[in-house]
Amino acid sequence: MHVLVAGAGWLGASLARALVARGDRVTAVRRDPARAALLAGLGAKPLALDLSDPASADRLPRDVQAVVACQAAEGEGVEAYRRAYLDANRILLEGARRLGVRTFVYTGSTGVFGQRDGSDVYEASAPAPVGAASEVLAEAEALVLGQDAVPASVLRLSGLYGPERCWPVLRVQSGRLCLGPGDDAWMNFCHREDAVAAVSAVLDRGQPGRVYHASDAHPARRREVVEWVAARLGVPAPRRGPEAATPPGPSRRVHAEKTREELGLSLRFPSYREGVEAELALAPPPPVRA
Repeated sequence: MHVLVAGAGWLGASLARALVARGDRVTAVRRDPARAALLAGLGAKPLALDLSDPASADRLPRDVQAVVACQAAEGEGVEAYRRAYLDANRILLEGARRLGVRTFVYTGSTGVFGQRDGSDVYEASAPAPVGAASEVLAEAEALVLGQDAVPASVLRLSGLYGPERCWPVLRVQSGRLCLGPGDDAWMNFCHREDAVAAVSAVLDRGQPGRVYHASDAHPARRREVVEWVAARLGVPAPRRGPEAATPPGPSRRVHAEKTREELGLSLRFPSYREGVEAELALAPPPPVRA
């Protein structure tokens, strides 16, 4: 296939590399021309586009057969989210409609689930956004799935981590991920390598109008993650007192068994433990000074 990877950043560049390796032709999009040019080193054709600009729809390659929309917001504000997930998807869908694209995959987020009660959420679970950013993510899903001009599906991603972004380790080291109030909350993870495999599988075997999940097989409570990572690093588990308590965040267990069964996927990293071990083997943390 000729695949357009829209938003070839940390995840998209890895996806582009994998698609090229299996024999697909890839056009990879970045907003910044200098960063776009670097994608040529992956074997992809770089394309510098601002995906929130309506004129971008006319600049998509005429022979593209599939689109993966994996652009990320440039900032945390609601307007940045709207540009990345609503404006860009709307423009990409319009371009895909004009070109007769046969597959459109939007890599969304399990952030559409704001449950705080530790409940189970599945591919068929209705979004329950909490907060403005989460509401934009839910709107983006509705945009992609609510049109019938382009065969489209959604792949929700859980807590992505991997090379250069092993946030479970970084946050424990910095104390941002710690023991204390709310540490019984459930966390969900997906290693970048398993996310790339899931996107590729949805491209090949996904069904239009469907929602899929890319999440590992073992959600874990925050206290377990903190204690395990700290022990692995050989440092005390960071702790926050009640006086520093923050508002509770999401606590839900994301399930992806149905996705893996339907798409014939197996996990390289079934839990955060295998994934973090692999990252630490590649880039061990500096020794702790006495």
